[in-house]
Amino acid sequence: MNKPRPSRTLAELTSGIVADAFKKQGFASTELVTRWATIVGPEIAAHAEPAKLQWQRTADGEPPEPATLVLRVEGPAAIEIQHLSNVIVERVNRYFGWQAVGRIALRQALLSRRPPKPQRPAPDPKAVAAVAETLGAVADDALRGALARLGAAVKGR
Repeated sequence: MNKPRPSRTLAELTSGIVADAFKKQGFASTELVTRWATIVGPEIAAHAEPAKLQWQRTADGEPPEPATLVLRVEGPAAIEIQHLSNVIVERVNRYFGWQAVGRIALRQALLSRRPPKPQRPAPDPKAVAAVAETLGAVADDALRGALARLGAAVKGR
């Protein structure tokens, strides 16, 4: 009998391919990039993103020096990010559990943001009213309205 294969996520399947690209930028793991908003918080992540980690070469046998985290920052927010650099270093090091980053370097450039998801148009008010008429058994007005909008959106497809 065939055993069912365990399902794997897309992240698990592509992690090796993506990891090679990140290693070229100095990232030992992809987590700093993929979990950036979680590590530094949404306020900082909205205006800055990691570009690369620069590691200094050390002599054999010496412990590695902390890296320089190069951040891509939008122009108007650069001064604010510069003032928050100690906070960013602290949060990144706390996430990794060791002093991985010693300082921040800023590069002013546009962020590589994902395009926003397109907004779906609101359902036709006539269709919403028609569906609402069929929901006479629902006593809660807010629930009836939500169900009517949902039904009209489903019918509209």
